[in-house]
This record gives sequence, structure tokens and C-alpha cells, in this order.
Amino acid sequence: MRILFTFENSLASTEADAEVFTTTARYLAALTERSWMHVPVAEGDAAIVAERVSGLTVVPAHAPARPAALRHFLCGLTLPFRAEFKQADLVYTRNLWVAWMALLFGQRVAFDHYRPWPDQIPPLQYWLYRLVGHRRFIVKICHSEYTRRKYLALGLPEDKVRCIRNGFEPARFQARIPVAEAKRRIGVEPDRKTVVYTGRVNHKKGLALAIEAARLRPDVLFILVGSYGEGPIEVMARDVPNVRIVPYQTADALADYIYAADILLIPPSRLPLAEFGSTVLPLKVFFYLASGRPILAGQTPDVAEVLRHDENAYLCPPDSPAELVAGIDALLTDPARAHRLAEAALSDSQGYTWAARAARIHALIQERLTTPAPARRPWGKAEFRAWFGQSRDWLRHLLRTRALVLPPRPDPGTPPSAAVDRP
Repeated sequence: MRILFTFENSLASTEADAEVFTTTARYLAALTERSWMHVPVAEGDAAIVAERVSGLTVVPAHAPARPAALRHFLCGLTLPFRAEFKQADLVYTRNLWVAWMALLFGQRVAFDHYRPWPDQIPPLQYWLYRLVGHRRFIVKICHSEYTRRKYLALGLPEDKVRCIRNGFEPARFQARIPVAEAKRRIGVEPDRKTVVYTGRVNHKKGLALAIEAARLRPDVLFILVGSYGEGPIEVMARDVPNVRIVPYQTADALADYIYAADILLIPPSRLPLAEFGSTVLPLKVFFYLASGRPILAGQTPDVAEVLRHDENAYLCPPDSPAELVAGIDALLTDPARAHRLAEAALSDSQGYTWAARAARIHALIQERLTTPAPARRPWGKAEFRAWFGQSRDWLRHLLRTRALVLPPRPDPGTPPSAAVDRP
């Protein structure tokens, strides 16, 4: 199998999408006969950096660094004219425009992306139905069952839309650090209780909820790791003495903060999924599981696919500072319970390595390459009527709020299927 991976942003990036795509590509490439990474870099040092990050032979895209819209457009437009495009058995991408261009020029496509586009931008629904239903579109890989259900609701075949969740790098957790030692390394007293968040510190992550909880529990230190400067959350935390804002950390330095946590926090908020649409089953879930530290999160449909209340995490009702504080108290006042949840999370993490994810994807692609394309359900009057109605709702929402993402509709439920690739 020969795969041409395509990525339309810089690989010298700390964004989660770059980490997910390049790590998946690196592990998946090891299982193939030949692989390349098509990416917008200039020749020379930038290409060397890209090859080091991805671990693949880089094919520089004929596209400028800026503006971003032109870069994405030209990455897709020029891709079919590269020799590697013709040599590959398929194109592996996370960009809809690139997927469309690859199909137009006769190539097969595997599409790997986390967003529930049919729900978030309903005008795309019929195009997505036609695109993913194309006979050379071999598989749509979702990072969550939540997103998969949104695509299946379009009438796409179950075998063509599969859920293979993200993972973590086991090497990051080989040298475990005792909590007291980790706290010492980051300048925290060993007996000070800590709630730690890692990721981007911004208003889209539900962190205002954490700051409100900090006001209610001044004896607990809330450490928010991943600041990129002065933003709304940094301003909000300025007068809260038990909130510490920490700049972005490299993976090695981040380990000290993770191991210094009495509780690892995924803000229990609907905002990331419902209002901004930029986070669906966040990547931190998987390395939090592997850390062996207790996890506190919200009862949201995406997170609840992996985290189960009082089994491998504590899940509280979302968007309530009081419920968040109750969850913190439940874990801090019951060390035996916290230890039990952390051990269960650590055990569950073993099926979520990047190597395991790549192996599942490799087996899935081989399966899809050797089986006939399944038929999609035809669209009739009911489907077109629903499409027009949801598109009208989206347009009204856009004009009223200037936000592209339409808040999610009620979940249609999980269809009976064996198409979720579980660890």
C-alpha cells in the first residue's frame, strides 16, 4: 500500500490537528510500502523540519504560506499534478477541498477528521452526502461516535463511516513522577491541593467555569497550562489568587504539571462542542487516561464515550460551578475513590496508543480497498426538506450571531452497528 498524506498547514505547529495528523501518518506509514507527506513548505530548512516532525518524505506543495485561504486552495488545486499523486494507492487527508480534488482526478480518498460538519454547517449536507458516498471515497474516519452519527444521519452507509478514536504517546509516560516531587518542580507546596488543566487557554474551552470554581474553593490551586498571551481568561483570572496561568509547555515540561495534579480537569462545559464546535472529544482525554491521575470532566456526549462516571473518571453536570466544586470535593475528600478512578483510567488507556490507532486504520483501509463500495440511501423529498430547513436555521443563526457553527441538534442516537473500532 502506498499513501500520499496531505496537510495544508505548517508542521512547525503546536495545534492539536497537526499532532493528530502527523502522528497518525508516522505510525501508519510504518505499515505501508511507501508514503509521502504533501505539505506547504519551502525547500531547505522548512522541508527538513517537516520531515523531522512527520517522519515521512516531504513533497513540498506549490502554495504560499499566506493567506491561509489561498494556501489551502492551491494545495488542493496543484496536488493532482504531482508525480506522487499518481504513484499512490490513495490520498489520506483531513481537508474536504483536497478530498474533492483528489476524487475529481481519479484518486481514492481516506478522510480523517473530527468535526461533525453535517450538524455544524447544514448547507454542506448534500455535498457531503455526494462526496463521501462516491465510490472512490473509501472511508470517512471520525474521532468520535458522536461525529459518526451525524454523518450516518445523511443516509451514508455504516461501513463507509467509521469511528477510530485518537491516542497518546506511551513514551511520554514512562518516567512517572511522584505527586510531591512534581509539585516541587513547578513550585507548589507538596500539601497544596491542585486542579490542573492543560491545553489552549482561551474562552472557547469552558475555562471561565474553572475560574468561577476557583473563587468558590480558594484553598485549592487551579493551574491552567497553555497560555499564548493576554486573553479573556487571563484577564478574568487576574484577581483570583488561587489561579495560576502558565504559558504553553513542551511535552517534556508538561509532564511535571500533569503529575503535579491531584485532579486533571477537562472543563465541564457545553461551550466547546455546542457554541464553538472546535472541540469534539478533546485529545487531552487520552493522555489524561494514561497519566494515572484522577480525571474530572463533564457529562457531555462526546467525552462520555470514553470517560464513564465513577468508573474511570468523575463526570459532573455541565455548566455549573457548584457541580464542578462538588466534583472536586468528592475526589479530594475521598483518596481511595480518586485512586480507584485513576487506576481504571490507566488500564483503559492501553488500547488508545497511536500505534494501536494506526493499526486499526491500516486494517480498515485494506478492508475498504478490497470490498465493493456500499450503496448510500437515496435522498427523497423528506431528506431534501430536512436539508432546506436546517440550512435555513443555520442562515438565521449566522445573521443573528455571525457564528458559522450552528448549535447541535438532538443526537439521533447510536445506530446498531459493529462499525465502531473499539480498543
